[in-house]
Amino acid sequence: MSGIAARLPDGRLHLQEGPIDLLIGAEGPADTVQRAHAAAIRAFDGLLAGLVAELPTLRRPADRTPAAVDGPVARRMVAAVRPHSDVFVTPMAAVAGAVADHILAAMIESAPGLAKAWVNDGGDIAFHLTPDATFELGLVADLGAPGLSGRATIRFDDPVRGAATSGRGGRSFSLGIADAVTVLAATAAAADVAATLIANAVDLPGHTAIRRGPASAEAPDSDLGDRLVVLDVGPLSDADIAAALKAGAATAERMRIGGLIHAAALTLHSEWRATENALKDPHRLTRRRPA
Repeated sequence: MSGIAARLPDGRLHLQEGPIDLLIGAEGPADTVQRAHAAAIRAFDGLLAGLVAELPTLRRPADRTPAAVDGPVARRMVAAVRPHSDVFVTPMAAVAGAVADHILAAMIESAPGLAKAWVNDGGDIAFHLTPDATFELGLVADLGAPGLSGRATIRFDDPVRGAATSGRGGRSFSLGIADAVTVLAATAAAADVAATLIANAVDLPGHTAIRRGPASAEAPDSDLGDRLVVLDVGPLSDADIAAALKAGAATAERMRIGGLIHAAALTLHSEWRATENALKDPHRLTRRRPA
């Protein structure tokens, strides 16, 4: 196959080609884990080439993207953004999560005896759980800074099998100023696009401390075109931070009530907000207090 496929000393599988970089974990009988790893490698082979072939379509806004696309990852991307077609978003907002969902589905199909499995695509994660398993997800307060600031615990009976984090310091441009937005949803692709849109909503339009520029000037092939993305954020008052987080939290809550996500946590300048259900159940979503 093209790209890299390597088994790490801790038993995880590493798959990488171009911008796609996956860390894959699987638990269960040794032969079952081997089958799962082999299935992941097969599903990964040629995946990037297939996505590249469909890029002209996948870079279109969701309301102008045809439902009939060819590849399985592309289909997941289009399906994930379809419920958000009332705002500007392209299927590329779901690419990392859709890749994780696709690889995990191949593993589960080929190795049904897995006790637990996960596919981490740069922080956007799809996971499989059986009744006795839980998944511990680390939370970051700032995508531009190392270290975990909290955790989310997902159990088998939770309607969550995907998580994603987006924000200003991430791999992609953001229209908003959030340091990090983490979303839990039914799939990684659904979480991926929701995290992007919630992060976009954490914003202070017209604020003089926020420097913006056309996405196309930073990356000519960006799916955002000439839309203004956040390049830098200067000092903000407590009131500014509260207002920006309030706007993002309102978007997250609308998505939760609409059944598009399960929970979300938002951060800006060390301040946190979360959807109401996360606040009422701290076992599911907790953060560490600064030392």
